[in-house]
Amino acid sequence: MDGACTARLSARENGLLLLLVQHRNGVVDRRTCLRRLWGDDNFFTARTMDVYVSRLRKHLRQDASLHILNIRGVGFKLIE
Repeated sequence: MDGACTARLSARENGLLLLLVQHRNGVVDRRTCLRRLWGDDNFFTARTMDVYVSRLRKHLRQDASLHILNIRGVGFKLIE
């Protein structure tokens, strides 16, 4: 076995991860994520997105070379 780990992601988790990977080592604006994936950027949708970011962090925990950072007041950053 090569040590690879697979996980089933929901469509939204997959979309969020794709956005983060496309902007790897750069900041993805919260509003951009919300509008692209949920079509809305209200408070409740933003809190839902935070849950999805937490889920992605749990999936990525196995790989010490990847981290999702919160950039306060701006968005998220996938560090590789």
